[in-house]
Amino acid sequence: MSQPEPDLAAIVRDVVADMHAREDRGTVATYIPELANVDPGYFGLAIVDVAGNVYAGGDCAVPFSIQSISKVFTLTLALGRIGDRLWRYVGREPSGNRFNSIVQLEHEAGVPRNPFINAGAIAVTDVILSGRQPRETLGEILRFVQFLADDATVSIDKDVADSEKRTGYRNSALANYMKSFGVIQNSVDYTLGVYFHHCAIAMTCEQLARAGLFLSCNGTNPLTGLSVVSAERARRINALMLTCGHYDGSGEFAYRVGLPGKSGVGGGILAIAPGKASIAVWSPGLDEAGNSHLGRIALEELTRRTGWSIFGGVS
Repeated sequence: MSQPEPDLAAIVRDVVADMHAREDRGTVATYIPELANVDPGYFGLAIVDVAGNVYAGGDCAVPFSIQSISKVFTLTLALGRIGDRLWRYVGREPSGNRFNSIVQLEHEAGVPRNPFINAGAIAVTDVILSGRQPRETLGEILRFVQFLADDATVSIDKDVADSEKRTGYRNSALANYMKSFGVIQNSVDYTLGVYFHHCAIAMTCEQLARAGLFLSCNGTNPLTGLSVVSAERARRINALMLTCGHYDGSGEFAYRVGLPGKSGVGGGILAIAPGKASIAVWSPGLDEAGNSHLGRIALEELTRRTGWSIFGGVS
């Protein structure tokens, strides 16, 4: 017997109320000074289903720095640029280490484990930059995100970008180390400049959920009918999100939530329910792995009540 369709409006309302009432909110990122100033009391949730219906609540209209969630979009662009040749510069395996670890690079000849750790995303950014100027490249990335969200108001938070640039010593070390192995082809300063700025893209939960919708529909935006990537490529991006999207907390996220997802240290998570919806949640406080603490709990409750886990079942 088929399960009844979930009451998404009621689920969002209940989840938002539960999360606002909780006191265990995690800790905001402090290594990027601008993020350290964000109020940990924020919580927003938005679901955009494949029919275009929006179910949103809490602080869903407040823009936040998407940080590493932008890596989903740069991965998509890089695959469109050079296809499977991308895997010469970055791997596809979970890291098992912190997102900004340099240890694995030394053991693996400067090739990052996957596109979602910092080193991997820097390598992906370098691929997009090749043959272009930094300003042109950044404009391409921003326009792509605006296109996906169908919203030209999506912008870059310059204060966050400047804050990352001033304090990005570890990312600079990662990039220079990869440069020594020939993985980075362009000027390290140019590549890092583009990287810092695309991580500083600011979006609301609803904008972010709309931007991820193509991944829930075999690579095509169901609201515009425009194809973004092939169905096979969408499936593979989702697979990488499931296995690598939460750094060394990816296994825990898959175990508890059961959806492809990508987190950012700004407290956002983009999650994909294939064939159903795109979901964005934001709560700035992070857990020990650098993922949104309440965001993961909220998504666990959401999949429990909807049965949207890719592994099946309504508990």
